[in-house]
Amino acid sequence: MTDAVKLSIVIPARNEATSLRDMLPRLRGLMSYAEIIVVDDGSSDDTATVCAEARVKHLRHQYPKGNGAAIKTGARAALGGVIVFMDADGQHQPEDIPRLLEQFNQGYDMVVGARQSGSQAGLHRAAANDIFSRFASWMVMQPIADLTSGFRVVRASRFRQFLYLLPNGFSYPTTITMSFFRAGYGVAYVPIHSPRRISGASHIHPLRDGLRFLLIIIKIGTLFSPQKLFLPISAGFFLTGVAYYLYTYLTAGRFTNMSALLFIAAIFTFLIGIVSEQISALHYKDIDSSDREGE
Repeated sequence: MTDAVKLSIVIPARNEATSLRDMLPRLRGLMSYAEIIVVDDGSSDDTATVCAEARVKHLRHQYPKGNGAAIKTGARAALGGVIVFMDADGQHQPEDIPRLLEQFNQGYDMVVGARQSGSQAGLHRAAANDIFSRFASWMVMQPIADLTSGFRVVRASRFRQFLYLLPNGFSYPTTITMSFFRAGYGVAYVPIHSPRRISGASHIHPLRDGLRFLLIIIKIGTLFSPQKLFLPISAGFFLTGVAYYLYTYLTAGRFTNMSALLFIAAIFTFLIGIVSEQISALHYKDIDSSDREGE
């Protein structure tokens, strides 16, 4: 990659002028050929001045819309066929980008910087990320080393296919990771170490946003792999109905309305899963068509 239009680096930022002042010169020195875009998500500090001093492209939201909204703005504006996404808080090291690009050039559609032990902001976040990653791995039937890492290299045309799915909040990595896996695109992980943020405070609230993570995983699961959710629920209703029927038969010698209700719930849940699977297939048709047009 020796041409600026081949590689774009998108950095969503909100009140991260201090860390950007350190990171942007390093990034410019290391990736002088790349287009660097800072998407200012309604910052109240001097982010614009820092970007001007570093001679990078500065896009600004007039008010805070969220990390995901900033990612979408940067992805739409990027000229490169390959996009690097990284955070502005200093936890993603510019020196790791060549390693991600080296793996990407092996033919992958997305390469993610997977944070190693000691890189998480706290034990609660490390544990939550591990739980979500395991659950997501089960949903897409592929190993996911780090579900929530925002440090990644993507093929721009394929990333833009899922822009309409991405939430405006912080959890775009969850959505795009599961979308790429379920669409059958090549995804790889490169181990990285993320130091603690050098200034400011995180905008993530573990309890509130942890629930949002779970809801997003379920939403993407129902969109791309609905039977993985509906079939176990249906089986649960059915087995509970069987167990309750055996209990009432042995104790009272009869079949109760509750058993009938559980069996009906099992049938309806199973049918909903089948219909959802067909809707998912229609969604894939649109993805395949847009992919061929991009080529």
